[in-house]
Amino acid sequence: MTRGDTLISEVSMIHPETGDPYTPQQGDSVRFAMKNVKMNAKRSEYTDPEPLLLKDIPIDTMLLQLDPEDTKPFGFGSYVYDIQLTYADGQVDTFIADATITLTPEVD
Repeated sequence: MTRGDTLISEVSMIHPETGDPYTPQQGDSVRFAMKNVKMNAKRSEYTDPEPLLLKDIPIDTMLLQLDPEDTKPFGFGSYVYDIQLTYADGQVDTFIADATITLTPEVD
């Protein structure tokens, strides 16, 4: 995506037990988290102790929206992200893990 632009992306998921599309229920929450792509020397965790960007995804629309101010502070290049569903009962399902997003400059 172009750094500083708006991204609106529909997020969908498949229930891990049934293989059917899953619609979030009341009390569920969905979250996008982004970090630098660099990992520590042991390759066991990312060098950022906390995500650079966290965004809640509304369960009624399931639309991830990154606004211009969300990405403007970051350098050009690749970042990793995940999207996690937390069920109302506390069970966690990271259904998109270790995916890559690249921030690019505008072409003038």
